[in-house]
Amino acid sequence: MKKYTITVNGTAYEVEVEEAGVVASAPKAAPKAAPAPKAAPAPKAAPAPAPKAAAPVAAGATTVSAPMPGKVLSVNVKAGDAVKSGDVLLILEAMKMQNEIMAPADGTVSDVRVSAGQTVATGDVMIVL
Repeated sequence: MKKYTITVNGTAYEVEVEEAGVVASAPKAAPKAAPAPKAAPAPKAAPAPAPKAAAPVAAGATTVSAPMPGKVLSVNVKAGDAVKSGDVLLILEAMKMQNEIMAPADGTVSDVRVSAGQTVATGDVMIVL
């Protein structure tokens, strides 16, 4: 076994490493947490407004939904624009990556339900064709 001393966030740990890959560690000194100051009770907030209900989608319309939660960086289309399958409709940032959201089919944009800077959850309808 080999012994190492490792410091993590200002706390020193002694670590023993075996050849088989088993690791055992014990802190030299446990950091003490400072007592939390007592705060006055927070004033009651006004009730949050009810979220807007999503407008229904017309029968036969194609929707483009968020494939993952993220933030809309830019919207490249507006209502009335004609798009072809594969055209980039918007850029969605998710997991620190920029994802191009493309039109699944040819059509005309009838509704854009997101704007740049808005966050979306998985399955949220972003554009209706």
